[in-house]
Amino acid sequence: MLRKLYNWTMGLAGGRHAMRALFGISFIESSVFPIPPDVLMIPMILSRRSRAFLIATIATIGSVLGALLGYWIGAVLMDSAGQWVLTVYGKQDAYHQLAGRFAEYGGWAILFAALTPFPFKVITIFSGAIGFPVPLFVLASIAGRAGRFFVVAALLWRYGPPIRDFIEQRLGLAFTLFMICLIGGFILLRYL
Repeated sequence: MLRKLYNWTMGLAGGRHAMRALFGISFIESSVFPIPPDVLMIPMILSRRSRAFLIATIATIGSVLGALLGYWIGAVLMDSAGQWVLTVYGKQDAYHQLAGRFAEYGGWAILFAALTPFPFKVITIFSGAIGFPVPLFVLASIAGRAGRFFVVAALLWRYGPPIRDFIEQRLGLAFTLFMICLIGGFILLRYL
């Protein structure tokens, strides 16, 4: 099933409605869809590198608006739709464990999920379920999603096709390392 969704998503990249499709994929990926927008962004940017940053902007806007839908699902529909999404992604047991971590890390958890391959939809739903402050949720979502999509866009704009293989194979590792450096920098600044 995931292979069919992946192939369908790749087919959207070459169509004349690719920008609308990117917005839609970015929107639903933040709340329920399993395929990340990067899969659509990469071929779109490679075919028209001059539009790389416009493409990243559309993905960011769609993703942050979709994150608000995920938040709403968690806040209003946690007992039904929220539990279903968590079960689909194998995170139903993580609810109580995440509650403890959110009390301590909150915005950092949202930023981390927005930047990395961790299913962002799990964090968006969870944020709504625990009533995480919406303004902080939106700011962390914007920072994380923009960081992720603009880094991909910048690399593809600058290096073109050779970087595609690197991004597709090591996206998770690259963003995880970026987050470690970012958080490490903030921790270092705090204690200096």
